[in-house]
Amino acid sequence: MNTRAKRLILPLGGALIATGMIGATLTTTASAQAKPAPVKSGTLTSGTNAKAIAGSWTPGKLKSAKHYAEDSSVSAKLRTSTSKASADGKAGSIAPTGAGSQSAGKSKNVNLPTNVGKVFFQVDGKPYWCSGTSVQSKYRNLVATAGHCVYDTDKNKYVDDFVFIPGYYQGKAPWGVYVGSKVNLHDDFTVYEDYDYDYAFVNVYDGVKQTGEKEVDKKTFDASKAQKYAVDTKVSKADYLDWLGHGGVGYTKEAVAQEIVGPDYKGAVFAPKEVTKDEYDQAEGQDVKKSGAKAYTTTENVTESQANDPKYVGKGTSYRDSAGNFLITRFFVKQWVKPGSDAEYYITKFYVKTFTSLGRLGDNVGGQGFTWNRSTKAKQFSFGYPTASHLDGNKAYTGETMKWCYGQTAAAPVVAKYKAEEQLAIKCAFTPGATGGPFLIEYKSAKRTGYLNGVVSLTLDTDGNGRYDHITTPYFNSDTYGIYKYAANLWTGKLTTS
Repeated sequence: MNTRAKRLILPLGGALIATGMIGATLTTTASAQAKPAPVKSGTLTSGTNAKAIAGSWTPGKLKSAKHYAEDSSVSAKLRTSTSKASADGKAGSIAPTGAGSQSAGKSKNVNLPTNVGKVFFQVDGKPYWCSGTSVQSKYRNLVATAGHCVYDTDKNKYVDDFVFIPGYYQGKAPWGVYVGSKVNLHDDFTVYEDYDYDYAFVNVYDGVKQTGEKEVDKKTFDASKAQKYAVDTKVSKADYLDWLGHGGVGYTKEAVAQEIVGPDYKGAVFAPKEVTKDEYDQAEGQDVKKSGAKAYTTTENVTESQANDPKYVGKGTSYRDSAGNFLITRFFVKQWVKPGSDAEYYITKFYVKTFTSLGRLGDNVGGQGFTWNRSTKAKQFSFGYPTASHLDGNKAYTGETMKWCYGQTAAAPVVAKYKAEEQLAIKCAFTPGATGGPFLIEYKSAKRTGYLNGVVSLTLDTDGNGRYDHITTPYFNSDTYGIYKYAANLWTGKLTTS
């Protein structure tokens, strides 16, 4: 590597490490660690928001997310780099932890690793994904992916609502959803957008899995940041009045011969009339006894397309909350009416979805090992979720299932657009979507583990013929180990799901 990669002041070389320990003198808290020179660290979210973020990634939202094509692919006749990557110290390795007997399936006789999956996140309020993998760490809470899948270089900020789903398969999260807590990158990537350092190590909270749902009152429903929904049920007049008498929410539909009356009229009931926000604000400040009306609102979880559809929104207001949910608030005035013989009565029940903690990522799916300063000519597997069409229109992948490539690394072509001068590459027909997936050396198919020796950075069509033919990775040297070691000793704390 050139001199820009040799700013790390800690002695990080050393003999090959054959155990799962991350260094000989581990710290117990993040604050006690000395941060190596090139590390850029930040917080993605707090533990109080983690459950809401996990819940916001519904199966529908996962499937609607797009692969993150920003800064990831090039098509041109590219020349081989003359400034090649090289070791800047002794090689070293951290052993992987296994995933037990669990399986992520097979693909052409290669056992797919359980601990590779997708990372999902939002940029400008839109959902995207890359690939990623669980990697061994002291607290079994570390995910490796591409730097540009966590840091938006256009706005110089971290992405929103980051989660990792190991073993992702067709909208399913078989081993839970792991919300990003802390992110650790090389400073040259965040400052100079240098793709020779396009990697990131993200600490995640314990996994979260939906277990069911529970009925709650309207106040709890409105205050909850979890996934939620309301159900209207048609009932008899007697059940309707009993429901309202016990503090429930309900309404009557306009019916033949229904008349507006005063609040003291015998047999009078509330009936809704949808109004605009301005009409609601006027009614809300009125005295119900004098006006014969009462203002109230309902909030509905909807899809993005519904929230942007003027006909669906109607007189309501659509918006997006901090957890990423698309919501519509509708405004009503409940008038006092004398129901006609055809009146229909409805009660509304409110539900919030419940979750349970699944424990640490590495305990559930294991973690790939980590290695640095290895040969630049090594045979490696790469796993990920390619999805985009080739530039000639051929679409070979769906992005819903994991795929793999295998080849020997060599110096990657220079890609000046991304300042990529010292990357490595293997021949591979992956299309964009596999970005962030692991390069694994010494991968054992029976154990589904190997040593992380890179992450997919760029997808290249090197001869300009419309077909992607190479994927690249930054070279993992002593700087990379320093950032990994720092991240591997960070604790994210316990995650409550109550």
